[in-house]
Amino acid sequence: MKIKKIVFSILAALVLIISIFLYMNRDKFVYVGSVDIIEVDCSKKRQILSEVLESDQRLRRSNDFIKLAKEDHRNQELVVSIIEKCGMPTLKEVDQKQMDAIWLVLQHSEKKIRKKYFPLIEKAVKNGDIPKQEYALMKDRMLMDEGKPQIYGSQIKNGKFYKLENPETVNERRKEMGLEPIEDYLKRFNLQFNPN
Repeated sequence: MKIKKIVFSILAALVLIISIFLYMNRDKFVYVGSVDIIEVDCSKKRQILSEVLESDQRLRRSNDFIKLAKEDHRNQELVVSIIEKCGMPTLKEVDQKQMDAIWLVLQHSEKKIRKKYFPLIEKAVKNGDIPKQEYALMKDRMLMDEGKPQIYGSQIKNGKFYKLENPETVNERRKEMGLEPIEDYLKRFNLQFNPN
């Protein structure tokens, strides 16, 4: 009985401490919610996409996960809203860096957003608006999301090379997509390629 009271007191104290901590730091936590369509000025999509790219890259270098979550959410809403309200941009309307911003934001989005807009990425690659390498990375990530083997060998999960379909021919597929050999790619992650 005495042990139960002690355990209960400790748990109550922990709940109180955690509650106080969360209350004092409430501005540092964010629920980003769903990605909604917001108002965007289609005539300013070049400027918006340039700002999105700069924001995405700056925050990924900072390792500030709270700001990263907020900015990723904001960037997703901007990119999705541009696509929905203005149509998928092309290189006739924006430059390559701005097209890269669209791809980066979708690549860093949750899987349902990636899946929804992937057909537009495929079409953009066929039209030459987005490089084939970016298609390969997104395709592999989507396959990984579904628990399927990747095709191009671009995905690392929990510090390990994610399972790969037909490893013996991966470098042929990678070359076709303009990617370096798998052995060179994996060296960056201190991993070795083992086709078995």
